[in-house]
Amino acid sequence: MTAINTPAENAILKNIRHVCLDMDGTIYKGSDLFPYTKSFLARLDNMGIGYTFLTNNSSKSVEAYIEHLARMGVEADRERIYTSGLATMDFLRVDYPQVKRIFVLGTPSLKAEFERNEFQLVSGAPDDEPDAVIVGFDTTLAYEPLCQCAWWIGQGKPFIATHPDLVCPTNQPTILVDCGAMCRMLEAATGRQLDAVPGKPDPRMLQGIMRRHGLNSNEVAMVGDRIYTDVAMAQNADAVGVLVLTGEATQADADAAPRKPDFVLESIQVLGEKLAAARE
Repeated sequence: MTAINTPAENAILKNIRHVCLDMDGTIYKGSDLFPYTKSFLARLDNMGIGYTFLTNNSSKSVEAYIEHLARMGVEADRERIYTSGLATMDFLRVDYPQVKRIFVLGTPSLKAEFERNEFQLVSGAPDDEPDAVIVGFDTTLAYEPLCQCAWWIGQGKPFIATHPDLVCPTNQPTILVDCGAMCRMLEAATGRQLDAVPGKPDPRMLQGIMRRHGLNSNEVAMVGDRIYTDVAMAQNADAVGVLVLTGEATQADADAAPRKPDFVLESIQVLGEKLAAARE
C-alpha cells in the first residue's frame, strides 16, 4: 500500500528525523505486539529516521522495559528508552543543577535509576536532609516513607513528580493508584503544590529527547494513542503530534478535541507509509 500525502502533509513529514513512540496502545496492546510494528521500525531504520520509546510509567527500570520489548521480539538498548524518571533526571540537571541529594518516594527500580545517574539518595530521616523530593509511581508505597516525604515537602524542599497520571491503565479488576493521585494526597497534607512534573504532557519530556539527539521541534513526531498526554505534549513542545487509533482515543475523540492533532491515523503502519511517501 502506498500512502498519498497532501502538499501540506509532505511539508511536515519530510522534516521528520526522529519519531517518539508511546508504547501500550501504539506499538502493542497489553502483551501483544501489533503485527506491523517490526516492519514499521525497520522502515524507520531504512529511511534513517531515529526513534525512541516513551513511557510515563516510572515504576520500572529501563532494563525492565528492554526485557519487556524483547519478550515481544523488539530489540532496544538503553538509548531507545525514555521514561518519565529519566525525563525528571534531565530536568533536574537543567533546572535544578544544585540538586544532588534526593529523597525518592518510588520503587527500588526508580531509586536505582537515580543512583545510576549519579544522584545521591537520602533516607528521609530528620538528620539526612535532601536537596529535593521526587515522587514516582510507587507500587511499593509504605506509610513511613510517605510521612517522611511529606515532612521534607513541608520544609520547603522542591517537590517534583515524575508524571501526573492519576491511575495506571490495567485490564485487571482493580484501580492502580498512580503518581498523580499520590501527589494530591501529599499536597493536601502539606498545603503545597507541585513545583514541576516533567512527564507527559509537559514539553520537557520531548525537549529532553531533542537535547539528546540535537533536534529541532519540527524534526520530531510524537506518536501515541492519547490526546491529553501524547498529542498534548507534542503540541506543548511545538513538535508534530500523531494520534493513532489503536489504543484509547477514537476518531470521535479527535474530532471533538479543541486543538486537533497534526495527523489522525489508523496505525503506525500508515505513518510509515506516509513518511516514505514524503521522501519519494
